[in-house]
Amino acid sequence: MKALILSGGKGTRLRPLTYTGAKQLVPVANKPILWYGIEAIAAAGITDIGIIISPETGEEVKTKTGNGDRFGAKITYILQDKPAGLAHAVKIAHPFLENAPFLMYLGDNLVQSDLRLFVDRFKERNLDSLILLCTVPNPTAFGVAKIDEDGRVLELVEKPKVPPSNLALVGIYMFSNAVHNAIAKIQPSPRSELEITDAIQYLINQPNSKVEARQLEGWWLDTGKKDDLLEANRTILDACLNCTVLGEVDAQSQVIGRVQIGAGSKIINCTIRGPVTIGTDCHMENSFIGPYSSVADHVTLIDADLEHSVILQGAQVVGIHQRIVDSVIGQRAQLKVAPRRPKALRFMIGDDSQIELV
Repeated sequence: MKALILSGGKGTRLRPLTYTGAKQLVPVANKPILWYGIEAIAAAGITDIGIIISPETGEEVKTKTGNGDRFGAKITYILQDKPAGLAHAVKIAHPFLENAPFLMYLGDNLVQSDLRLFVDRFKERNLDSLILLCTVPNPTAFGVAKIDEDGRVLELVEKPKVPPSNLALVGIYMFSNAVHNAIAKIQPSPRSELEITDAIQYLINQPNSKVEARQLEGWWLDTGKKDDLLEANRTILDACLNCTVLGEVDAQSQVIGRVQIGAGSKIINCTIRGPVTIGTDCHMENSFIGPYSSVADHVTLIDADLEHSVILQGAQVVGIHQRIVDSVIGQRAQLKVAPRRPKALRFMIGDDSQIELV
């Protein structure tokens, strides 16, 4: 069995971070979102993995993720010239997939469940497709499945005004090679894309086809927006963080709870209250780093308070005498106090940025 991870798209909901990088490489608990999916797939016993990349961010994904050795897998990169739909991604990946059954995974998803359970079910039942579902409070915002009491899928509806259920498609699918014929039969949607839901519906409508659904028992996190990213960071820190202090912590500092500090980082007269993860070669001085914060490598934090936030690599936060909360600060960003009067706010803000002054 093979796997296909989708790591294209423009990430418009995470701008401005995604103007300069792939949304799937934005870190959660200091690890790219994409890597969680690769690790989950490899843990399920699937090690031949294709990753769909876009022209804009593909080289960054390849450089950062590599050939798969670190995951115990073999990775093949497949270029999708334009975002023409999930089914189109499967279509262009056919030379890699050949006639093997495969798992398809949207690269900006995070799930808690063990994928091996679903892979085993798919194989044992010899299914044409197995889709994963999760109950949501707002099904009108998702693709929704209507299933019978035996778990067979009867219908898929994209963002319905009157939902047939509260079971949303998670973005993890398993297919036999029958899906390639289904994709060949469907037409582009009104938004000019080949939709994977249309291909699955084609399979459902065929005599003797076997399309089933299973519900996730753990959490499912979509990381497409800033608040989603912060919630994912909080959840991962709660569930997965181990205490490791490899950097230097002086006698005036306090480290409380589950805290991870990378090698080469220096902590001077700070209070760090976990869960918190701090990367390598950071400089923290006269600061409070509060719960549910992730600080990437090479970050400088001086005279600042931080809580429930994500700071990306190389950022500098200096002399901000107000607490920073619920924030995402991009790579190499500088947040500091202007040294001269008259006292005023001075900004250089990129497109699609969000600034809240309280």
